[in-house]
Formats: sequence, structure tokens, C-alpha cells
Amino acid sequence: MEKEIVELLDQLPPISLEEMSGIKLMNRLDRKYLATITQLEQLLEMAQGKYYAQATGDSRFNPYRTVYLDTPDEEMYLAHHNGRLVRQKVRVRTYLDSGDTFLEVKNKDNHGRTKKKRIQVGGLDTLVSDNGDELLHKYARYSLSDLVPKVENQFKRITLVNLAKTERLTIDTHVKFHHWETGCDNTFDRLVIIELKRDGLVPSPVLDILHQLRIHPSGFSKYCIGTVLTNETIKQNLFRPKIRKIEKMLSLEQEKENIITTIKN
Repeated sequence: MEKEIVELLDQLPPISLEEMSGIKLMNRLDRKYLATITQLEQLLEMAQGKYYAQATGDSRFNPYRTVYLDTPDEEMYLAHHNGRLVRQKVRVRTYLDSGDTFLEVKNKDNHGRTKKKRIQVGGLDTLVSDNGDELLHKYARYSLSDLVPKVENQFKRITLVNLAKTERLTIDTHVKFHHWETGCDNTFDRLVIIELKRDGLVPSPVLDILHQLRIHPSGFSKYCIGTVLTNETIKQNLFRPKIRKIEKMLSLEQEKENIITTIKN
């Protein structure tokens, strides 16, 4: 299945990181969608002639690693779980192809707008010496001494840019989770997480594509879902219905693939 996706990506014109430097969208409106691998193939077919695909070297599938920091009693997780509209996350993200690592603070306001601030750091063990507390002092309610690593995820990301260069579409696959305290691992390996990122309500070619594929908006927090999947003792009733919906969606796709395989054989 990944081979087919790579072939479809190769048919899209490439765009480099340097060419994307003006499309940072640090003050943006985000909308997420959940899909299957089969739907991703269909989306990439329909995106031909409408999008660039980000290329890093020869790769258009870029691996990421993220470690989310929270208080020992999970204040940021619980704020999301309990329905607070104004909330934040603190994370350390590494782009595994280049090794570049950033400490990031994401703030979401009650209008759904996300603002992200970040600085480059050496890693988790250099946050203090790399002036991480200065970033948190300006943009977060916490200091580094308040926070500990909680949940880590790894995934592969595709990034598409519309031809007008007014939006980015990130597509995450092969999502795996690890909890730093429980030691538990889990995965939604066949789940596709699509996120449309744009400043304001600019025209978006992918919205029509998503509508045709019957892929609807769906909130999804990698931190929160990863926490639920790897820490069974945490308060989680808000997220359980979403996890059951995802499991059903992936199960139906697997059944369809089994039927197709049986017919072919």
C-alpha cells in the first residue's frame, strides 16, 4: 500500500523546504480529518494538478518524533478532556531526517485559532541550557521545572501545498505511541490524520475532494489519544467514543481489503 502512495506522490510537482519558507502559518485555523489508507490513495489521485508535494532530498514521506510534556498530574491533558476551549500544549518535536529539534508551545483560543511559538534546541536534555524557560515564560503558563515527559509518538508525514501557496495540508500515517511512565506502546498504524492549515478562510481545493470522499471534520489530538491508548488509569470517557469510531472505521477497511484479496486469489 505504501508503494502505491509513493508512486502517487511522485506524480505531484515537488516543493522544497526553502520554497515553503513563506507558508509557515504560525497563526492559523486548523481543521482535522480522519481517513483510511484507501481514502488517502484516492485523495492523492484527485490532488493531481492542484497541489505540490514537499520533498526533502529524495523523500516525500518524512519521519517525525514528538515528546509531549505535561505536569505530573496531567493538567494540559485534563484541560482538553474536560472541554476547555482555551488550552495549550508543550512538546519537543524532532524531524528525524535532519535531526533538527524544536521546543514548541501551542496555544488554542476560544475561536479555534492556534498560535504556535518555538525555538530550536539540542534535545530533551538541553531545554534549560537552550533557553526553553524563556519561551515558556512568554507563551505558556508553566516553567520547565513544572513539566515532565508524558507521551511520545512517531509518525510519517506527507505535506501538500496548494498551487496558490496559501495553505498546507499535512497527512500523517503509521502513528505509534509510547508512554514514558507506564512503558506501554500502542499504534493506529493504518489511520490517516489529515490537517488543513490556512490563515483565515482562504479558498481550499482539498475541501471539495474531502467532501467527495465523504471525509468529514473530526477533532483529534495525538497527545490525548496517545495518552488514552497507553495509560488505562487516566480519566478518558470523553475520548473513548472517538477511539471506538476509529477502530470500527479501520476494521471495515480491513474487511474490504480481505474481500478484495479473496476475489483476486
